[in-house]
Amino acid sequence: MAPPHNMASKKRKLTEEQRLAASERLAKARLARGHDGSLSIHEDIRNLPEDHGLHWKKVKSWIKDCELEIKTKDMRLKKTSHKWKERNEYTSLQVYIANMKTYLRTGLWLDMFYGSNMQHKIKWMVTKKGYHDDGEVKRIKGYWYDDGGVWNGTDFDEENGEKVES
Repeated sequence: MAPPHNMASKKRKLTEEQRLAASERLAKARLARGHDGSLSIHEDIRNLPEDHGLHWKKVKSWIKDCELEIKTKDMRLKKTSHKWKERNEYTSLQVYIANMKTYLRTGLWLDMFYGSNMQHKIKWMVTKKGYHDDGEVKRIKGYWYDDGGVWNGTDFDEENGEKVES
């Protein structure tokens, strides 16, 4: 006779060897299927090279780091602090986490900084140039241009002229 529907069936107990064997089989099946955790990642960033500054695996690790930091006692105290700078630090970390999750979902980076501690600044790249009436290119200091690199206000910086990832 079958048990009534309102009774929960007991969970099967596995030995340590059985659990290890099951996890190995599951890992092998995932590799065969090609699952590397990128199914939920936007297709524009899914195939970026591993050394790219905003590779999705790096961003996922930054999210974990920031979520651990936001759970610390110091950060929880800053959440309700009477000092606006401390509250701002907590809020900016919350927004940074939300922006990184948005990046993984949409492929658009919304922040001015990147890295596990927001230690790097995003460089802007000019894709469509504007021109003055005399035909000279309009340039903005700190932006990257394809015809010379980063504009410093009077000339291009030699050391910052490397290609910026778009």
